[in-house]
Amino acid sequence: MPFCGHATIATAVAYAERYGVGELAFHTRAGLVRVGTSVGEDGRIGAELVSVPPRTEPIADADLAELLVALGWSAQDLDPELPPRVAYAGAWHPVIAAASRTRLAALDYDMGALGALMRRRDWTTVDLVWRESATVFHARNPFPPGGVVEDPATGAAAAAFGGYLRELGLAPRPGGAFTIHQGDDMGRPSVITVTVPDDPDSGIAVRGTAVPLGGN
Repeated sequence: MPFCGHATIATAVAYAERYGVGELAFHTRAGLVRVGTSVGEDGRIGAELVSVPPRTEPIADADLAELLVALGWSAQDLDPELPPRVAYAGAWHPVIAAASRTRLAALDYDMGALGALMRRRDWTTVDLVWRESATVFHARNPFPPGGVVEDPATGAAAAAFGGYLRELGLAPRPGGAFTIHQGDDMGRPSVITVTVPDDPDSGIAVRGTAVPLGGN
């Protein structure tokens, strides 16, 4: 099976609701991904997966230019302290950081053009982020390959972003934990907790919960 972080978390939560909490092992194309489930203080079942070891690559100038045109963004819209990269933790995601929350909120892109670029480069989503603080980020993930404008929660991109921060030396310390708020601008808010170990060869831990389709 391909690796999709939040789908893996949702599957683990659904399994735990039926059979009880514990640890599951998913054999994905990227490698073995282990997911542990537990019951939180609020009574909801949560799951934490540990990704395969992440890595990042530079994004080609031509690809970045094409990506920005498809998004309707300019170079002035970018946060210079979080440079564009392509990040991997089981799937590839360009990481593009907005200079302002307003820029992130105003998502109106060319789905056909972006989808064509993503198919050529084998990108799963585009991870658009805005840094509120060292431990709080906001994200939107255009998802043309999935046939939708935007994904409300993207565990694989969250893990890839954790690896991106570690490679840049920007992961929060001590502890390496930070929070990603995703889906707010589309009315489907989600909260993803990411933990980044110091070991550069280790996977990234991503924790979240799931709700049934049609649930609040």
